[in-house]
Amino acid sequence: MTPADAPLTVEWMVRQYGFDRAEVEAWVRDLHFNWPLSVKAVDDEGKVIGLLNMSDYRIEEETPQILTDAPELLASLNAQRYTAVFSFIVAEAWRGTRLNYDMLMSIMPELKARYDFIFIPVMHRLKTHAYWQRWGATEFYRDSDCVCYRLTHSLLIGEKGLLV
Repeated sequence: MTPADAPLTVEWMVRQYGFDRAEVEAWVRDLHFNWPLSVKAVDDEGKVIGLLNMSDYRIEEETPQILTDAPELLASLNAQRYTAVFSFIVAEAWRGTRLNYDMLMSIMPELKARYDFIFIPVMHRLKTHAYWQRWGATEFYRDSDCVCYRLTHSLLIGEKGLLV
C-alpha cells in the first residue's frame, strides 16, 4: 500500500467501525503509517476485499496513561523492535476464509526480520479481542480506551511456517 490508499483506509474504518471521519483522517495523517508493510487484498476483478494497515507509532502514543501506570513495562517494551496493527478489516463476504491469515502471512517474513513483536491496541467496544487472542496475542496493558496486546512471531509461525 502507499499513502494514496489513505482515503480508502479512512472509508473502510468509518464504514466498518463507525468512527468519526475527521478523527480517522487525523489518525491516518498523524500515526506514522508503515505503508510498505500494509496490505491491500483484491479479488479477481480488482475489487478491494481486505486492508491490513500497519503503523510504527509508539505504545505511549496510543495509550499515554501507560507512562504513569507502568513506566518500567513501557521501557522494557520500547527497548524492543515493534510495529503496530492500526486496522485489519476484511469484507463481510470474505470473513471466515483464509484471507485474513493470508494477508498477515504475506508480510510475516519482513515482520520476523525487522521486529520482535506486533503491538495490537483494540478499543474496548470493538469485537476483535477474541480474534487476536485466537492468534496468540497476550494482553500486556489496558486503560479506559483500549486493551493492548502483544503478538510474538514464535506464537504465529511453527517450523513449517504454519499458524500454531
